[in-house]
Amino acid sequence: MISRRYLRTKTMQALFAHSFKPYEAVTAAEADLIRTVKNCYPLFIWLFSIFPELTYYRSNKLEDLKGKHIPTQEDLNPNTKFVDNKVIAQIEQNVTLRKLIPQYHINWSEDTDFIVKLFHIIEDMEEYKKYMSTREGTYEEDKKLVLDIIQNIFIEDEHMRWFFGEKDVNWLDDYDEALMMLYMNISDFKQAKGDDCKILTLFKNTREDERFCRRLFVKTLENDAEYEKMIESKLQNWELERVIGMDMLLMKMAICELMEFPDIPVKVTLNEYIDLAKYYSSDKSKIFVNGILDKIIVDLRDQGKLNKEGRGLYQN
Repeated sequence: MISRRYLRTKTMQALFAHSFKPYEAVTAAEADLIRTVKNCYPLFIWLFSIFPELTYYRSNKLEDLKGKHIPTQEDLNPNTKFVDNKVIAQIEQNVTLRKLIPQYHINWSEDTDFIVKLFHIIEDMEEYKKYMSTREGTYEEDKKLVLDIIQNIFIEDEHMRWFFGEKDVNWLDDYDEALMMLYMNISDFKQAKGDDCKILTLFKNTREDERFCRRLFVKTLENDAEYEKMIESKLQNWELERVIGMDMLLMKMAICELMEFPDIPVKVTLNEYIDLAKYYSSDKSKIFVNGILDKIIVDLRDQGKLNKEGRGLYQN
């Protein structure tokens, strides 16, 4: 399932986009936010579907080699360890994936060149060569190869990212989140589960996660002027106009989360928005955002406006 970090990032992007369309109805922008969040899931299923395609290609190639005019002994008796990978077989036969793949209209018939190139990249991996140095293997060995492919090829290869970005430009932003879900999901596969290994859903709790997104988006917009005044009061030797727009947006979101979400610990909110500033803004944003939010948190505590409860009381 997707992380809260991903939900914060998507909300940040929606708020940023809305700032250029101030006359857009908030309800329409809110609905579009939820649509973009859900758009990650088809990519997650596409990534799953790659593995059976790789074994189909390799199996067909091995059969072609047997039909050579003068086949070698290796051609006639090939190492089928990868083709017979038990984890990939579970992916291919998985009950849930068999429903989801056609539901999302996933079809590789026009992208066979991509599968061929991807297999040759995998074939050059040291992990693959070590795996194929024997003809028999354990379930855990099969799983390790699949996870190594995700970690060393899917994550590192920019062509993979751009291939899916051409299918849907939003997937460029969703790619890392979908890969993290894929890695976590396959890590939890068990041999005894056969074709019924659990496939992660998009949300851990649909109602709660959607509510988090919607409320963070709407309340940040509703209280924009109030949050801006709070930030401006903490600027020393700085004019409001000099603050980077993304820093301002992230601080407003952080204040909203501090005040409107009693079940989220203060430290969690602070760390999340410092990290987002580091990733999406300037080199100095991490220190700047941290300093301003620290001062605002002190004021909110003194004013009794940090009303945390349940899980929100931890780490405070």
